[in-house]
Amino acid sequence: MDVSTCLKSLLLAIRQYRNNRSALNASQLQKHIEDISGLKCAGVLFSGQVLPSECLSGLMEVAGDINTSHALTGTIISLLAQFASDGETKEALHSSYNFTGTLAAIIHCNRSTPEEPLVLQCLNVLQRLTYNVRTLHCASHIHELISFLMQHVQSSNDDIVKACLGLVANLCRHDVTVQAHIKSQSNVKAFYRALINFLGHNCLTVVVFALSILSSLTLNEEVGQKLFNAKNIHQTFQLIFNITVNGDGTLTRNYAVDLLVDLLKNPKIADYLTKYKHLSVCLSEVLGLLHSKDPDTASKVMELLVSLCSVPVLRKLVCETVLRPPAPRLQPGTRKGVQARGSEPSLALVHWVTSPLDGPEQCYMQALSLLAELFEEAIGSSLCSSAQSFVELLLQEVLVLLQSPDSTEGDQLLKKHCLRAGRVVDFLLVLCGDDALRMLVSQRVSPEVCVSQVELLLSYSQDLTGSTCSTSSYQLSQLCAEVVLKTLELMSHLRQTMPDMETSFYRILQDQRMVTPLSLAMTSNRREHVQIALRILFEAAPLPDFPSVILGDSIAANNAYRQRDGELSIRRSSASEDASFISKSFPTMHTEPSGSASHSIDSLIEKLQNGVEEKVKDVHMSEIIDVYEQKLSALASKESRLQDLLEAKALALSQADRLIAQYRCQRAQAEAEARKLASLLKDTERRKEDLQAELNDQLLEVERLKSDSQQLLQHNGRLQAVADQHQELKGTYNQLLSRYDKSEGTLKDLQAAHISLTQQAEGLRKTNEGLRLQQERTLAELAEKEQQIKGLKADVLEKDSNITGLQNELRRQEEQIKEMEENISILRKELNKTEQARKDTSIKASSLELQKSQLEAKLEKIEEELGKHTQMIAMIHSLSSGKLKGDVTANLSL
Repeated sequence: MDVSTCLKSLLLAIRQYRNNRSALNASQLQKHIEDISGLKCAGVLFSGQVLPSECLSGLMEVAGDINTSHALTGTIISLLAQFASDGETKEALHSSYNFTGTLAAIIHCNRSTPEEPLVLQCLNVLQRLTYNVRTLHCASHIHELISFLMQHVQSSNDDIVKACLGLVANLCRHDVTVQAHIKSQSNVKAFYRALINFLGHNCLTVVVFALSILSSLTLNEEVGQKLFNAKNIHQTFQLIFNITVNGDGTLTRNYAVDLLVDLLKNPKIADYLTKYKHLSVCLSEVLGLLHSKDPDTASKVMELLVSLCSVPVLRKLVCETVLRPPAPRLQPGTRKGVQARGSEPSLALVHWVTSPLDGPEQCYMQALSLLAELFEEAIGSSLCSSAQSFVELLLQEVLVLLQSPDSTEGDQLLKKHCLRAGRVVDFLLVLCGDDALRMLVSQRVSPEVCVSQVELLLSYSQDLTGSTCSTSSYQLSQLCAEVVLKTLELMSHLRQTMPDMETSFYRILQDQRMVTPLSLAMTSNRREHVQIALRILFEAAPLPDFPSVILGDSIAANNAYRQRDGELSIRRSSASEDASFISKSFPTMHTEPSGSASHSIDSLIEKLQNGVEEKVKDVHMSEIIDVYEQKLSALASKESRLQDLLEAKALALSQADRLIAQYRCQRAQAEAEARKLASLLKDTERRKEDLQAELNDQLLEVERLKSDSQQLLQHNGRLQAVADQHQELKGTYNQLLSRYDKSEGTLKDLQAAHISLTQQAEGLRKTNEGLRLQQERTLAELAEKEQQIKGLKADVLEKDSNITGLQNELRRQEEQIKEMEENISILRKELNKTEQARKDTSIKASSLELQKSQLEAKLEKIEEELGKHTQMIAMIHSLSSGKLKGDVTANLSL
């Protein structure tokens, strides 16, 4: 059966079960649900059509009923849980059908039996459903759900504990209302103590859940400051990176990455991470996960890297790690040195950027965002020049992403294409910030690519604007307009180096279809859209054929549309009051089937024309006249608007006449240009022949390239084998790493013992050296003493011989002394005589000294007189010459 038939059967079974809740109807309904679960019908179920919506609403009602059996409720939840992984269907279940409130109600009804498999199933589905989705605090049974989770986090069942912790982590994250509600509970301190105890749990998933909840609730409080202080934060970093690299599942890795992303929003913790000593090693291991074949793992890793780029110091480190040129090395089995590019994270990014459009959206979106962040950092640094080869490779792959998708795939694929094309253009705009990279972009990007992209999006936007006015179509139209304006901004950057790009740029600006993107951007509530529109408008306004009048009308229409939406919201509230007033004034009309306002007024007019007199309670003629007057005033206003439209049509006809005259003139010019084109066509045909020859050469080159590609594919197979071997070695490396950690602890103990023993040995060595030197000095002194003893013995012998000689000499000297004494007696007599002669001589000397003093006094008088005479002579001779004076003075002195 097709999906439509299955849905009709399902809806019929739901109605039968609601009318009669028998076991037969329940089994029939369960069978139809199992049939639906075997079909891939997510797109049909959540398409917004009437039949699927009624089926989903009926299933929600049956599942939320307290009288429904657990088996049937579990089957319904299993069916809906299949769609909780996709983003849009999860959002529809969450917002449109209140699946969260239904599951919370089921848990609340079975709160007395938490060990039931249905409760665990609801908790697991709720955890998947609320991941990265904000839950409305006013939803049904949310308060009861939070109380249930806080109560059962200390359950003896590990599965319930894990599900409760994961669900609390989802509800607390980025939701201040839920955080305030948890903090207001009476058992919050016991809840905190339980979470802190979970930090030592043997399951890493439980540890990450507990850390995530504590960071959401207590990061800016005293408890959080103690938990995430400078001493403990490095252990937290190591735990998060270990789980990210060697995690026991995608779920644990996702929550670990989310925890680090949330912690990085705190400036103090971001500063702690910049000082983490193992950050470079951990970052290299995280980048190695980009080579994983799991798109969820790769997208989460890229989300972490984008978050790291929000910190300037970390962004520089990530940029150097990703864009660093690889070192050449020899691969096994080859003789020539080649670069082992299989392990480069940049090539892994290229792989995820070029993933299929219908694949996981987060992969290529996060990869493009990461590349934009990296090249924003690389521009202006030394990495910019070394990354040019990578940019060339990247441009070859990225420009393919701008090709238009198949129009038969629907709006969903077009929306994905617009999102990816917008990120691609943002990345190209980042590259245009550097002159060298802008030249590379201008060499790769052709005007045809930009023009085809703009033409495609303008045509889609025109179709969406003219076909329906639904919310999804309006959002898609805005998305197309955003990509168009970004593409035009890229063309504006490249038009200075590409003349063809400038011609295409100005031609597109004069297209009347540009009115819609510009008007939507000018009236947008996003600042960057308005700024882009103003830059484009600044370029387009001076052009002669730019539709400025139509643009003004479109902007005014958008503003009027927004104003009318605001007025309609006010009118809806007043309409409810008017409806209550009319129901009181016209109770007989209230019992009739509801119809349009015009139908009720026409029926009243018909009754009055036929003269039907009815006695209606509380109906007054004045009120009926007021209704007629309002209707007539509305018709008069419509007539005036129609008159304005006729005048506008007349003006348009006159403009059409002028356009026809211009067209005839342009047709003549076109015929002349056609003749010129005919001559150009001949030249083109000649050039075509030349190009045909070149094409043949190119075909030969293509054949050669095919053979080269086959060789590359074989080489790629060998690289894949090497990659598999690398994975095996990685497992071995992890085991060795754990052994290394243990060995490192043992090594530290041995090193401490070695250091102490080394110090003792050094002390003993110094003592031994001192004793050895002392022994050498003692031996040297002993040798010297022996030499001295020998010398003293020789001296003693000599002195003995000298003593005998001296004794003989002493005898001779005694004899001489006797002779001397005799001589001394003689000399004493002579000395007495000499003393008497000295006394006489001293008397004579004293008399001579007296005579000398008298002569000296006389001499001084003579010298004074001589000085006076000398001065007189000098005065006499001073009149003649100085020379004579000098001579006379010299003579006188002589």
